[in-house]
Amino acid sequence: MKELISIVLVFCATVGYAQRDSILKLDEVVVSDSRIKQYAEGYKVTVIQDSIIQRANGSLTSLLAFNSNIYFKENGFGMVSSPAFRGTNASHTAVVWNGININSQLNGQVDFNTINPFNYNSVSIRSGGGSVQYGSGAIGGSIHLNNDLLFKEHFDNQVSIGYESFQTKKINYNQTFGSRLISYSLGVNYNASDNNYKYLNTGKENKNGEFNNLNLNWNIGYVLSENQILKLYHQTFIGDRNFSGNLVVLGRSKYKDNQYRTQVEWERFGTKAISKVKLAYLQEEYKYFENKDADIYSFGKVSNFLARYSLDYKLSKFFRVNSFLEYNNYKGAGDSFGSPKRDDFSATALIKHIISSKIAYNLSVRQDFSSDFSSPLVFSFDGNYSLTDNYQIKINASKNFRTPTFNDLYWQPGGNLELVPEKSYQLDFGNILNIGAVSMQYNGYYISTKDMIKWLPNNDGFWSPINIEDVEIYGAEAKIEANYSLGKNQELGIKTNYAYTVSEDKSTNEQLIYVPFHRANGSLEYRIADLNLFYQHLFNGAVSIVGGELKEYQVANLGATYTADILKTDLKYTIGVTINNVFNTYYENVALRPMPNRNIQTQLILNF
Repeated sequence: MKELISIVLVFCATVGYAQRDSILKLDEVVVSDSRIKQYAEGYKVTVIQDSIIQRANGSLTSLLAFNSNIYFKENGFGMVSSPAFRGTNASHTAVVWNGININSQLNGQVDFNTINPFNYNSVSIRSGGGSVQYGSGAIGGSIHLNNDLLFKEHFDNQVSIGYESFQTKKINYNQTFGSRLISYSLGVNYNASDNNYKYLNTGKENKNGEFNNLNLNWNIGYVLSENQILKLYHQTFIGDRNFSGNLVVLGRSKYKDNQYRTQVEWERFGTKAISKVKLAYLQEEYKYFENKDADIYSFGKVSNFLARYSLDYKLSKFFRVNSFLEYNNYKGAGDSFGSPKRDDFSATALIKHIISSKIAYNLSVRQDFSSDFSSPLVFSFDGNYSLTDNYQIKINASKNFRTPTFNDLYWQPGGNLELVPEKSYQLDFGNILNIGAVSMQYNGYYISTKDMIKWLPNNDGFWSPINIEDVEIYGAEAKIEANYSLGKNQELGIKTNYAYTVSEDKSTNEQLIYVPFHRANGSLEYRIADLNLFYQHLFNGAVSIVGGELKEYQVANLGATYTADILKTDLKYTIGVTINNVFNTYYENVALRPMPNRNIQTQLILNF
């Protein structure tokens, strides 16, 4: 932490003395994670744009559920939300914040209801194994949250106010500023809800579901000289929520969690080489109250100090090499897992070969060294081939891993110090065909996971993790997008996603719980002048649960937005209304936890 503070002080001091006369001709936008663009030719990458992000009104879970193939297990509106990406579990999806993996060192995952997508320029979905570049847990895929810096004269403000059913209130403020020398963005978000929706067909109500949270996101970049940039990213999340009950048990617990993330990056550009030094400090902490009315709670926290050096070198117009060294120091403290510590070091190398304007591929390898266990050597290959101007083939193959977390190793009672990292092998083959206004993409994939960690009840009567499962996953994904111009100021957009997923425990040949065989979503959008109408539809097939099955369901949203200037000034406003679950469908994506009935969200956005 002291090193990080020192860097910040150096940054502040350097601002006054940096050269201003000779500025490197940078791209206007400096991206936060260049690897997803420069070293991902063979992967399926989906970028969700600003207009779609704003429509989700602050919910990353809803945004991805209706715009990707990811299935979410959500314990009710605003409660814990975890993904199942390509038949894997929540700890097999890496969340990458401006280039670094932020999955919890306690449970190995990220609660997607603690992430506000309003704070990011774009949200990207990279399907397939990515442990070489993004570390532990990137097996099913990775979600990338990007704060890109715009070094161009601009000063923009946005205020968004939302009011929804169940006494749900949301307010967001975003500001961006830029010049040739400096670029920054600020985002502040506050969400609160009584969350007391009725359970359809039961006469019951969602009890003890109140929540509120505050997000702060601040990012700044400064051009130090003609070939150097210094960047600072910071994020704070402060959450306070009760945990809802279910159909048979009333809830009475509550959970407070704080998350702090700070990273500083120095970047030097040369004619052939780009050097980067990144320092980051991440901390998460929680208090869990079994009885919200009592002062008794359990406590836990973990911190991670990260240091990384990377060198991206252009050997020739055909070859490029990216290598980086990374060190992580983890420290934990908690009532249930003591005070564990761990040091991890990794070395990674990536080679990019551009054979021609139509063929390119990447080779990469990574070795991790841990103070707690032996980590496997992992590798990947990916490439693409443009057969014609309209048709592309993509392929990637990789070995990936997930390391046991502090909870897996040290939780008392139940932790298992004999655990070894999970290992996974993957092959993915994709096709992209563009015909006029229509884009079609198809992917088939296969994943074999060894030594999967699973928590099971033991002979002593409590749950404990063991390396037991060998899991075989295979499936297919299809995506179709079409955009048509219907005349002056009129457009029609169509998007569809479909996924077929088989995820079997090889010892039983049964589908893993909470993995649907079939899942599909689609949207229809019509714009005429400043009026935008949209319809979203989601189909989720039946899923296995312990002792039974959750039925398939379909849920749909219908909405409209209208944008206009105020008296021909620079002030623009957008009014939006969305009816969620428009057909009032009863559905559960976690057993005994009904999701909300039909509800309305309204939104006012001011841009100036």
